[in-house]
Amino acid sequence: MYPIENRSRGIMILDGLWDFMPDDGRADKEHWSSQFPKNCEKLYVPASYNDQREDRRYRADRMKVFYHKQVTIPRFYDGQRLVLRFDAVANDAAVYIDGMPVCSHKGGFLPFETEITGLVQPGEAFDLTVMADNTIDHKSFPVGNEEGTAFFGSDNAQVPAVREAKRWRGEINLPNFDFFNYCGINRHVRIYTTPKTYIDDITIVPLLETTPGRPDDPEKKTGVIRYQVDLKSTDPVIDPGEMPVLVELISREGQVLSSSSTPSGELVIENPVLWEPWPGDPYLYGLRVTCGEDEYTEEFGIRTVEVKDRQFLLNGKPFYFKGFGKHEDFYIRGRGVNELLNVKDISLLHWIGANSFRTSHYPYAEEMYRLCDREGIVIIDETPAVGIAAGGKADPYAIMPIKDYHKEILKDMIARDKNHPCVVMWSMGNEPDTENFPESAYDYWHELYEYTHHLDPQDRPVTLVCCQNDYTRDLITRTMDVVCLNRYYGWYNLSGDMEAACYAWNKELDFWEEQNKPVMVTEYGCDAIQGNHGVNGEMFTEEYQADYYRLLDEEFDKRAFMIGEQCWAFADFGTIQGVMRPDGNKKGVFTRERRPKLAAHFLKSRWENIPNYHYKS
Repeated sequence: MYPIENRSRGIMILDGLWDFMPDDGRADKEHWSSQFPKNCEKLYVPASYNDQREDRRYRADRMKVFYHKQVTIPRFYDGQRLVLRFDAVANDAAVYIDGMPVCSHKGGFLPFETEITGLVQPGEAFDLTVMADNTIDHKSFPVGNEEGTAFFGSDNAQVPAVREAKRWRGEINLPNFDFFNYCGINRHVRIYTTPKTYIDDITIVPLLETTPGRPDDPEKKTGVIRYQVDLKSTDPVIDPGEMPVLVELISREGQVLSSSSTPSGELVIENPVLWEPWPGDPYLYGLRVTCGEDEYTEEFGIRTVEVKDRQFLLNGKPFYFKGFGKHEDFYIRGRGVNELLNVKDISLLHWIGANSFRTSHYPYAEEMYRLCDREGIVIIDETPAVGIAAGGKADPYAIMPIKDYHKEILKDMIARDKNHPCVVMWSMGNEPDTENFPESAYDYWHELYEYTHHLDPQDRPVTLVCCQNDYTRDLITRTMDVVCLNRYYGWYNLSGDMEAACYAWNKELDFWEEQNKPVMVTEYGCDAIQGNHGVNGEMFTEEYQADYYRLLDEEFDKRAFMIGEQCWAFADFGTIQGVMRPDGNKKGVFTRERRPKLAAHFLKSRWENIPNYHYKS
């Protein structure tokens, strides 16, 4: 559960300057986990380390780094259960207290924690050391390219001198994805407290039952809130199952609407206020749980999600997605959590008339989901399973030992995000190879599709996001609850020829119309360099980007089964250097510093006239 501070729980936030050292091969020999070097640097946490200092090593493709901080827990926490929590450390982490290993974690986008009661004493200082490893390879998510070729680049490996240089350089890992591998302690580090008998988890499943009415008596809606409270205790003489529990349903205004004294059950509310996307009212209720000395309130919204008759139904009404793919990315902080930027980005989504985004290509910081719950922004929640492809040269599902790890990520992501009303669909991954080895791809993804449905208490729709491919060979994308397509007609193919791009899009959409599925485009776009203008609107100008969206959107509007459009991308973002990436990816309709390009003004004029519901009816 997300750490909160209340009358029974306390939080120490360990943000600030930490000691920092890149490992140059001495860490193991000199035992940095217990004897941190004196000649260390200082870096800020939470933030990626890559851009904080003008040191080329910090941009390296493969590096281990060490962080250190001396911590003292206040004496008034004595007698409480103490938990050390990391919201995310990229990509892999090992944690030490006074030189003793206490936990490790694989993956850079989800939280992990360990109880430290007894390992540390309130009032006494201890040394906290964290090792972060930025390695990406065929066993990591996102996937690294073990052949040493950048995702977007051409190294002319057929040239003899180039082959010799690659042998001279030696082993190198480069992204098999098109965003920078920002690493380090990217999100908050906290020590939080609970009583010894504590609330370990809360699961909420809101349902809506409708009773048909008569002309003189309109239909009635009943909210049924199914809940499960998991209790634990570190006191061996206490059975948490025997502890008295109070579960209360609370209105946004603080009124207790219903209550129960069982750890699982149902609460009922007549004519509830539904959670609606912006510009509707994203109304949030609270489920307040009290057990012994512990208390926790989980906010949630009452809303329904269903796919039916080639429509995506939100609260029983056909919803149309308007928005973006976007990244956690900004100057200096890299992928570090940036709550100020979150506020700005949501404000820009409101300004432009958007109602949604996809967490491309990894789960975002929890603060963003909590903000979207309150601001009414719909989220497609995505795992970091990006780059599962080998260029058609080999079957990635045979050479990459990733399925079990993929399942762990799905399990942890859904456990973290299951109660958020803003999350309406799970994306298992982005742009895998689904055409070169279609049977292998089907076996891999279909198993994960069923597993994802099994994991989610609310049983939301499940998808994967399809790369530009031979869609006639792709066996798995058409089986998803919603078909999500990334397409770049007019940019990476048919470059600059928008007339041909529209023709090609329509030829493909004819195929998808026959599949009897709801379809949305989750990426489409083109690079536009801010301030680059031209009367003929050629590639890389702001005019071309605006025309690109205008022309393709006109084609989407003709198709009743198209349930949404999410542009790539919200804002420009950092990437590895390459011949196709001048200072990063410029496909944003906002610049990296959030200035609108011409396309932003076009989309605003379009989306402000497209309602959330019934657009294609």
